[in-house]
Amino acid sequence: MGHPFPIREIARQAGLSEATVDRVLNGRGGVRESTAREVHRAIADLDRQRTQVRLVGRTFMVDIVAQAPERFTTAVRAALEAELPALHPAVVRSRFHFRETGPARELVGTLDRIARRGSQGVILKAPDVPEVTAAVGRLTAAGVPVVTLVTDLPASGRVAYVGIDNRAAGATAAYLTGQWLGDRPGNVLTSLSSGFFRNEEEREMGFRGVMRALHPERTLVEIAEGQGLDATQYDLVRAALERDPGILAVYSIGGGNNATLRAFADLGRECAVFVAHDLDHDNTRLLREHRLSAVLHHDLRHDLREACHEVMRFHGALPPAGPVLPSAIQVVTPYNMPTTPAA
Repeated sequence: MGHPFPIREIARQAGLSEATVDRVLNGRGGVRESTAREVHRAIADLDRQRTQVRLVGRTFMVDIVAQAPERFTTAVRAALEAELPALHPAVVRSRFHFRETGPARELVGTLDRIARRGSQGVILKAPDVPEVTAAVGRLTAAGVPVVTLVTDLPASGRVAYVGIDNRAAGATAAYLTGQWLGDRPGNVLTSLSSGFFRNEEEREMGFRGVMRALHPERTLVEIAEGQGLDATQYDLVRAALERDPGILAVYSIGGGNNATLRAFADLGRECAVFVAHDLDHDNTRLLREHRLSAVLHHDLRHDLREACHEVMRFHGALPPAGPVLPSAIQVVTPYNMPTTPAA
């Protein structure tokens, strides 16, 4: 396959040996199909980042590790690559390690491989479980700074968290839901992708606290472990609706909103208020169709820029700064959607 990149550069991007890359590029066999895909993906990443790679400056290789639905990781990749040309004084190169779901040991294996291979930094979205916290500790001991993205691991050795104040986001969702429901009787479905992500737990706590204070008459019905995936979310939502005929509104903390709306439609049920998170492709379309009431959004490009700056500061490429402030929470409705596509 034609490309302008040296084997050494492709090997570094893919995290593989030069010999392995050479075998893939020359079709000599003896390489697993998954390894060959990593090589081709590395070449595609390098091609997208080619403009930024030509910039003069200190080069950092950063690994982005995330467990999240594909719609979110696609937005993360696009947001970071859009920011790369502006990340002066350093040149930041990125490797991506994305998965939608799976056991924690697989995620830990990815982090441990990065620790052994080396990296200038890791940007991490992961569940807050002891084995992941321990893996972050091993990265830190190896001199690799970890910045948590969107959801925090406060007991780990991470150097910073970038993202919104999740408790405040949940409180905002409760305020909006209560205002829009008004005097209509009805209960609220809260939907988490997993109880192991701290950001979702904090959003739920903020939502529950404000609803109890302002609307104690409303019952909150919680579902979890749909992983934000439509295939699993549909069954969870449908079962909750069948159990509780009073559910009239949804606060979607963890996604899977297409499936949630389909479950309401299939049962002939009204969803009077639906508040969700993040202007990914699915939510952008649903908001334009007026099927969502509002989306609580934050600027992923800003978050990833701050994450890269924290990596640079760790290595002395930027001067020290104060604590990273939470990202602004934007309440987006069908009438104030951004004029540019969401990252």
